Amino acid sequence: MISQAPPDPLSSQAKPPHCLTPAIAVKPLFDCLKQCVAQEAEGYLKQTGFREIEHTADRELEVWAPDMAQLLETAARGMNVISGVLTADQVPQSRTIQFQNADPETLLVDFLNELLYFVETERLAFDQFHITETGGIWEARLSGKPIISQEKEIKAVTFHRLEVRRTEQGLTVNIVFDV
Repeated sequence: MISQAPPDPLSSQAKPPHCLTPAIAVKPLFDCLKQCVAQEAEGYLKQTGFREIEHTADRELEVWAPDMAQLLETAARGMNVISGVLTADQVPQSRTIQFQNADPETLLVDFLNELLYFVETERLAFDQFHITETGGIWEARLSGKPIISQEKEIKAVTFHRLEVRRTEQGLTVNIVFDV
């Protein structure tokens, strides 16, 4: 029995993936690209997320992400959702904040409380985040818009049962908000 080697990918006999086949029409190509993007986004969404947990008097979120920067961002997005923030269709405004904290719990509470400060004093809610850490200094470049309505006011982010836990997928935390 003679086995054949697989075709050289650079030869004219090698078949490209179906999305890259030259004879494919534009619509199927677009559908293929949408599917590839959806699969990539689905993988990302499994890595980051939040869900509200029932709590007797306050509001609680479970948040997960692969690293601390994404945990901060995802927690901020979750906080906007549970407070029911709606923003105006205006040009985004930018702010930059810096933090230096020894432990992840204090970093998380300080970051979210700083965002609440902007909600209360400037009526700004942020939906774009660029968060980096260099030498123990955290910097968050934020972009957001003025708030036109808010269903539920969050008074503060608490340390109640707060513990950032490392998992196989990254980090997870439960955050209790005082409302």
